[in-house]
Amino acid sequence: MSASQTTSAKLTIGDKTAEFPVLRGELGPDVVDIRKLPSELGVFTFDPGYGETASCESKVTFIDGDKGILLHRGYPIEQLAEHATFPEVAHLLLNGELPNEAQYKKFVSELTNHTLLHEQIRNFFNGFRRDAHPMAILCGTVGALSAFYPDANDISCPESRHLSAMRLIAKLPTISAWAYKYTQGETFMYPRNDLSYAENFLYMMFARPTEEYKINPVLAKAMDRILILHADHEQNASTSTVRLAGSTGANPFACVAAGIAALWGPAHGGANEAVLKMLSSIGSKENIPEFIRQVKDKTSGVKLMGFGHRVYKNFDPRAKIMQQTCHEVLSELGIKDDPQLDLAVELEKIALSDDYFVQRKLYPNVDFYSGIILKAMGIPTSMFTVLFALARTTGWISQWKEMIEEPGQRISRPRQLYTGSPKRDYKPISAR
Repeated sequence: MSASQTTSAKLTIGDKTAEFPVLRGELGPDVVDIRKLPSELGVFTFDPGYGETASCESKVTFIDGDKGILLHRGYPIEQLAEHATFPEVAHLLLNGELPNEAQYKKFVSELTNHTLLHEQIRNFFNGFRRDAHPMAILCGTVGALSAFYPDANDISCPESRHLSAMRLIAKLPTISAWAYKYTQGETFMYPRNDLSYAENFLYMMFARPTEEYKINPVLAKAMDRILILHADHEQNASTSTVRLAGSTGANPFACVAAGIAALWGPAHGGANEAVLKMLSSIGSKENIPEFIRQVKDKTSGVKLMGFGHRVYKNFDPRAKIMQQTCHEVLSELGIKDDPQLDLAVELEKIALSDDYFVQRKLYPNVDFYSGIILKAMGIPTSMFTVLFALARTTGWISQWKEMIEEPGQRISRPRQLYTGSPKRDYKPISAR
């Protein structure tokens, strides 16, 4: 379904009045189409951060933050996380529908055939310092993929767009795992065709050539679920960055590298790492009341990480699934008395019963428990955002593909409210 006009909105500025179409999508609030605002009334809108602006028309993901709803192509995230595999969700995001058995088999086979990296890409890793952040390695290497696959530059070709999408989704686990191995000085492990998407990533992360690595099905399922929960999240900062870069006609590898760079910011992709740092700083349950007091004190600079969300004004639907997954992983690993988990549970209980946080609708988000899970699985904090990028690549490339295929697609060009100096004349340096 495309957006349809329901009514119109009148806007009067001075002695000028103009009407603008009000468009309705399948779900969510109506939007006012203000594209003719400058020509009709000679003004722009002012919306810092674009928090109240619909920047595009999309069929990929829908979020209702007030009700705590997240849908991928209409399917609730709870159902997908419980019953689907990550490749199923990738197929759904890319193609609009869940695959049947034949389509799924073909899709998985195609992904499997693209997991290997060009051997010369190994040389890229030697150019980085051993203590380089894995996100720096990931960003640089993904951007460099365009040098190995120049056919990706032909974004007008549907087959080329599909091939680039499959290459990115398939190769991100390999690049991500190798980035970790490089920082540890360990041998790169090549992907195996007999393993699932999530299993392959865990294998390349933790296997060594000197001994057999056994896949733990509970951990593999948890990893698959984590990837699903992070696969796409509408027009967030990194996705908007991918779309912005893509609107220029840049190749998909460069666009996804731009998305990785945006995700690297601690306000976006580093929140689960910040949760662990917060729990470590609290130390024990006895310190929670004092911590809560500092959070309420706006002059303290102390923040409650892992609670609240830019979009969700209710429970983050992904958080409930992540909480369940957290208990499954810790139980499987025999971690019965994890101090950070106990601290997290107590902090959650107190925050949810405190009027200060309840009135502000500061509920746990997906990051609150994900850091604990990843830490328990042996994934270092430096890899948390890399794992986020690995999952989100599917959403990025799906959003990019949708944008490129949109009729009349234009280059993105936000405007501004200029508050600098008025026109002034240049003076020679001797007269300044």
